Amino acid sequence: IFSIVVFGSIVNECYVNKDSQDPELLCIFNQNESACSYGIAVGIMAFFGCIFFFVVDLYFQQISSVKDRKRAVLLDLGFSGFLSFLWFVAFCFLANQWQRTTMSKGVSQGADAARAAIAFSFFSIIAWVSSA
Repeated sequence: IFSIVVFGSIVNECYVNKDSQDPELLCIFNQNESACSYGIAVGIMAFFGCIFFFVVDLYFQQISSVKDRKRAVLLDLGFSGFLSFLWFVAFCFLANQWQRTTMSKGVSQGADAARAAIAFSFFSIIAWVSSA
């Protein structure tokens, strides 16, 4: 759910016009397109990873080989650890870019979404570390 909040808020409200005359949409995080792209990518990867491992957990009892069960558990552990690291980087990157953002009319309109993306990326670190 945290990943949906992060990439949903970035996609919906974190692209704003620089001014009313320029129709080009810019990323709200210090006009750094990489910040928005990274937040969206990690959020989507976490969402689809959760769906995949939910399906693996549903069929876990039907896996007859002990080695295959061990691989599934280790893959889940590794994925959780990897996403913990990616969310940590996302939190640091988004918070750093938000700190450097100069407030304007367009930025203030999407400020709540940017703060929500930063907060839920922090919450995601805790959730993925506890999952690992």
